[in-house]
Amino acid sequence: MHEKCGVVGISTADRDVARPLYYSLYALQHRGQESAGIVTHDGFQQYEHVEMGLVGDVFDESDLDSLNGSNGIGHVRYPTSGSVNNCCAQPFSVSFKSGSLGLAHNGNLINTAEIREELAALGHAFTSDGDTEVIAHDLARNLLEEDLVRAVKRTMSRIHGSYSLTITHDETVLGVRDPQGNRPLCIGELDDGYVLASESAAIDTLDGELVRDVRPGELVVLHDDGSGFDTYQLVETEQTAHCFFEHVYFARPDSVIDDELVYEVRRDLGGALWEESGIETDVVMPVPDSGRAFASGYADAAPEGVDFAEGLMKNRYVGRTFIMPTQDERERAVRLKLNPIKSTVEGKTVTVIDDSIVRGTTSSQLVELLYEAGAEEVHVRIGAPPIVAPCYMGIDMASRDELIAADRSVEEIREEIQADSLSYLSIEAIADALGTSDSDLCLGCVTGEYPYDIEGERTDREVTRPVVGHSSADD
Repeated sequence: MHEKCGVVGISTADRDVARPLYYSLYALQHRGQESAGIVTHDGFQQYEHVEMGLVGDVFDESDLDSLNGSNGIGHVRYPTSGSVNNCCAQPFSVSFKSGSLGLAHNGNLINTAEIREELAALGHAFTSDGDTEVIAHDLARNLLEEDLVRAVKRTMSRIHGSYSLTITHDETVLGVRDPQGNRPLCIGELDDGYVLASESAAIDTLDGELVRDVRPGELVVLHDDGSGFDTYQLVETEQTAHCFFEHVYFARPDSVIDDELVYEVRRDLGGALWEESGIETDVVMPVPDSGRAFASGYADAAPEGVDFAEGLMKNRYVGRTFIMPTQDERERAVRLKLNPIKSTVEGKTVTVIDDSIVRGTTSSQLVELLYEAGAEEVHVRIGAPPIVAPCYMGIDMASRDELIAADRSVEEIREEIQADSLSYLSIEAIADALGTSDSDLCLGCVTGEYPYDIEGERTDREVTRPVVGHSSADD
C-alpha cells in the first residue's frame, strides 16, 4: 500500500506563508512522495510552484522567495487518480472570470468521468486525467453564479467520493471535508494566523495549537488577515465513514485524528490483539516502523515474561520507490530493507507484530529470515482485519487478484507465509479502540462493502449517488 495525499492551507496576518507551507509539507511527506506543490496569493496575484519529487527536492530558497503572499495552500501527492506526471501534480491552479483558484485534494472521487463529460460538453478544456481538476472546474463554474459558500455547497452536491480539500480563491483560504469524513482534516491556531492540515503533526511543526477536526460536511473559511475563521455546516449525514486505516497505518503516530492520538490507538489495538489471540512467547517484536506501537501495547497486555524487543533493523536508505518488477526482486527487497538481530531471535520463540498483510510477500520473507536467524517458533499477529478488497477512496492498494486474503482463509495464509500461527484483529476491536460504531467507519477493504456507490461493488449503507446535471443544493 501507498499513502494517500497530504494537504495544508495557511492564512497569516502579514508574513509570507511559503516557508510555513514548506515546513508543513515536510511534516506530511509520509502521505505522498511523487510530487509536491505550493500556491500562494498576495491579494493581487497568484503564485505557484509544483513539481515531481520529494519536498526537499522540489523547493529551494529561490522557489520559496518567489511565492509571495500571506495566504496559500500546499500538497504532497501519491497518485490514486490520474497519471504519474506533472499535469496531475497539485495544487491545481485555474484562472477564470471571477478570479483565480488553487485546489489541493486528498481522496478519490467516484463520479469523476460523469462530471468531466458534462463540463467538457459545456466547453471546459482539461489538461489532466485526475479528479482534482474536475473539482476545480466545477467550483469555478459555480463561482460565476454564486457566492463562495453557495458555490462550494453546489459542488459538494455534485461530487461523490472521499475528499479533504484546501482551496485558495484569490487570497481566501478554505478547507472542505467530505460529508462522510472519510479523509482527515484539522484546524490549528498559530501566533499570527490559522492553518488547515491533513494531520495535526503539521500544526505541531509550526508551533501551533490544534483547535479541532473539521467536521464531516463542513466548510472552513480562514480570514484573509489571519484573525480567525468562519465555518458552515453545508451537508449533514446520519453516518460517517472515517477511514480506519488512518489509525492503523497511514497517519503519523504523533497526530491526533478525530480526537484520538494515533499512537495511543495503536497501543490499544495491540492490547486488544493480545486479548483476542495472544500467545506466550519469549519475545514480541514489531515490524519497523508501523508495527512498533502495536507491539508495545501487545507486550504490555501480556503476562510477565513476554518481553518487547527490537528484533528487526530497517535500512532507511531503501526507499518506497525501489524498483521491484519481478517477484524475485520483491523478495530480495525485503532482505535489503530488514535484517534480524540474531541475539534477540536465536533459540527463542518469537511473536512478530505488523499492521497488515497485503500480498504476503513481505510476511513470508520475514518469517523465513527469523527462522534463518535461529528462531524456534515464529508467530504472526496483525493489528487489523484481513484485507480482502481494494480501496477506492484514495489508497493505492492491490487488486483482488493480488490480495492474499481475498480468496484464502487465515489458515491458508498461515500456511503460505509458513508461520507457526497467524491471527488478525477483529473489526469489533477496531471500533472499540476508536470509541465508535463500525457503522461509522469505512471498512470496504476488509468487508468488501463500501460507503459510496461504486460500480460492481456492494454498499454498507443506503447511498444516493448525485445525478450529474442537476444541483441538489438549495438556492
